[in-house]
Amino acid sequence: MDHAFNVTLMHFANHHEAALQMFELPEEQEQFTSLPQKAMEVTAGQHRIVIMGDEKPVGFFLLHATDRVKEYSENPQAMLLTSFSINHAEQGKGYAKRGMLFLREFVKAEFPTCNEIVLAVNHKNIPAQKLYVQTGFSDTGKRRMGPIGEQLILSLAI
Repeated sequence: MDHAFNVTLMHFANHHEAALQMFELPEEQEQFTSLPQKAMEVTAGQHRIVIMGDEKPVGFFLLHATDRVKEYSENPQAMLLTSFSINHAEQGKGYAKRGMLFLREFVKAEFPTCNEIVLAVNHKNIPAQKLYVQTGFSDTGKRRMGPIGEQLILSLAI
């Protein structure tokens, strides 16, 4: 049932805020990420990225070019992806996969010095692990302890 919707990635703009504030996640997902409304205040080096589906915000994540990246990668050109979510009402429509498949192209255009995206995914979060692997991420073999258990460190070469 994959209708031909238009999926794009774009930098957060103020007109996205109302829709992002309304995002909801089921409890089993919320434990693994944070909702976009928790990421409205960002510091230098953090970039709010909105996944648009048919012109409306359906997903969100943060890209970090901060010292925090060093916890995940020794590559000085790497960026860290966190707080990935798809609004519960929009899940199951392919937005997450299509959004992640655009990530390389988006990063090349918007962050030309970046050559790797790293992220941490909880070992219990099997749906997210599958999504990331299907969209080109590979397991680095590195592990770290997160707030609710072991996390796998995944990498996407740009």
